Amino acid sequence: MTNPSLPKAAEPVYLTGALRKAGALDGGRVTDVSVVASFATVLSHIFRLRLVHADAAAAAPATLILKAGLADRPGGPWPGGRHEVAFYRDVVPAMPAGMVPRCFDAQCDDATGTWHLLLEDLTESHAVATRWPLPPTFAQCEAIVRTRARFQAAWWDDPRLGVTIGSWQDASAADEATRNLMVQFARFADEMGDRLSDDRRALYEHLLEAAPRLAARYRTRRHMTIAQGDAHVWNCFLPHDGDKDGGRLFDWDAWRVDMGSDDLACMMALQWYPDLRHRFEARLLDSFHDELTACGVQGYDRRALQDDYRLSVLWLIATPVWQHANGIPPVIWWNNFERVHLAVEDLGCRDLLGRG
Repeated sequence: MTNPSLPKAAEPVYLTGALRKAGALDGGRVTDVSVVASFATVLSHIFRLRLVHADAAAAAPATLILKAGLADRPGGPWPGGRHEVAFYRDVVPAMPAGMVPRCFDAQCDDATGTWHLLLEDLTESHAVATRWPLPPTFAQCEAIVRTRARFQAAWWDDPRLGVTIGSWQDASAADEATRNLMVQFARFADEMGDRLSDDRRALYEHLLEAAPRLAARYRTRRHMTIAQGDAHVWNCFLPHDGDKDGGRLFDWDAWRVDMGSDDLACMMALQWYPDLRHRFEARLLDSFHDELTACGVQGYDRRALQDDYRLSVLWLIATPVWQHANGIPPVIWWNNFERVHLAVEDLGCRDLLGRG
C-alpha cells in the first residue's frame, strides 16, 4: 500500500530494490509497508517502518528506520542531510562494522536537496540512555565515551583522512568560517542586547581575533580522527543487555575530520550544568583515554587530551551563535550558551587566548 504522505523511499518497490542492492533481501520482495511510529526532529523526519515480504529469507529485515529531510522546512532541506548521506555512503563501508547502525540505502538529490537514509532498526536491542534533557548515569556516560573512543581509534591518524575520507579545511576556508562567525555573532549580539554581558561580548571578540593562532593545533594534522560533531549523549544507542562493546553512534550530519576532543566537549561542556560536569568530567576523560590506549592509539597522553579538551570547549562558544543563526529554537541554544560559558570559566579556557 502506498501512502502519499511518505517519501518514495518507503514504497514497496523502492524498498525491494534498495534491500536487494544492499544484500539484505535475497530473492524476495517487499509487498506492503506500514508506519509503526514517526516523529519530526528540528531537522528531519524519522519513520519506523514495518515490512511485509513475499518469498524472502528469514533474515530479511522486518522493520527499518527511514530518516528523511523535512519537506516543509523553512529555507528548504537541511544541507546536513547531504553530509550524513556521504557519511553512510563513503565512510561506513571503509571502517569496521558494528559501531554505527547498518545502512541499507543512502541517497541525496543534488538538484532538489531532498535526501533519505534507510537504517537498521535497533529498537528491540538498543535504546538511548535517557529522555532529553535528563543526563544519563555515570555508568551510561562511561559506556558512551568508550563507544566513542573505539570509533575514533578506528580512524586515528588514518592516512585516508582528508584524502578519500572527508577533507582538511585550508587557510582560505578557515578565514571564510571566521568571517561567517563574525557576521553571525554581530546579529546574535544585536538581538541579545543587554542580555549579552560586556565580558562575554569581549570574549567572543578575543576568540575571533585569536582564531588563526588557535587553529595551529588543527593545522598540525596530528592526532586527528573523525568527529561526529553533534555528539550529545542522545546520539548513541546503548544495548539492553549491557554489552560494553555494543553501543552504536548515530546522527552524522555534522561529521568532520578534526580533534576527537570536540565530541567530548559537545557531550559534557555544552550539555551539562556545573554540578554534574564537576563530578563526571575528569573521570570520563580518563575512561576515554584508557579506551583509546587499549585500542592501540599511541603517543597521545592524558595531558594532551586535557589540552585538546580545553581548546575544544573554548571553540564551542561559537556553537550557540551558529544555532541561533540557523533557526535552532532558543530552548536549545540559550541553555547551550549558558552552560558552555560556565565550562569556559571552570576550565580556565580564557588563558588560551593569551589575554583576559
